Amino acid sequence: MSDMHAIKVVHLKKKVQTQEGELTILKGVDMEVKPGESVAIIGPSGSGKSTLLGLLAALDTPSEGEIWLDGSALSNLGEEAKAALRKKKISFIFQSFMLVDTLTALENVMLPAELAGMKDAKAKAQAMLERVGLSHRVNHLPKQLSGGEQQRVAIARAFICEPKVLFADEPTGNLDGGNAHKVADMLFALNAELGTTLVLVTHDNQLALRCQRQFTMTEGELAETTPGQRESKAQAQGETKMKEAAC
Repeated sequence: MSDMHAIKVVHLKKKVQTQEGELTILKGVDMEVKPGESVAIIGPSGSGKSTLLGLLAALDTPSEGEIWLDGSALSNLGEEAKAALRKKKISFIFQSFMLVDTLTALENVMLPAELAGMKDAKAKAQAMLERVGLSHRVNHLPKQLSGGEQQRVAIARAFICEPKVLFADEPTGNLDGGNAHKVADMLFALNAELGTTLVLVTHDNQLALRCQRQFTMTEGELAETTPGQRESKAQAQGETKMKEAAC
């Protein structure tokens, strides 16, 4: 694979067995992402977005096709090697934050750094929390934080080890408009500063438009959208919302 790609996907398929028979979730997906790019995957629920994200992050195995992640063909790696790859090069941000309830904000951010053997994990965690505006919340437990604050802790945790690739699954899905905007600002600022490749799944078209490239997933098929298509879609969605509000 060319070194010019952080991610390369060729004819990726995912099939599962159900009570009704075989179900094809992904139908031959092709995709290339360059290092440092920000990419959004949009589409309706059940279209295969989260399945694709799990495959790209080496959390699942495709039925057919190949994935290269930072030059490594995932099909050539065993489970231990995949775990090592995730630990070294990948971070994940979840819609539900996925913080450890019994750890403080500082300890949650420190956790991946400690697992990676960083000697200055505490200092780096403090610096990351300061970056996301939470230096005054370092000793608070997740239950003592708002949803927006919890997601900012999750962002700090995701970036502390400076991953090559960051996957985000609906990173603003559980937040109100104001907090969603703040979290998105921090996500893209750190993405740009650290040169991390960002791949996010979202239902939010405005968030998707902030990415350099956008893909639409429809019934297991992935297609890149052009700027003109994105603008038309955003305008159509805005007009629909206005009509609904008027009814």
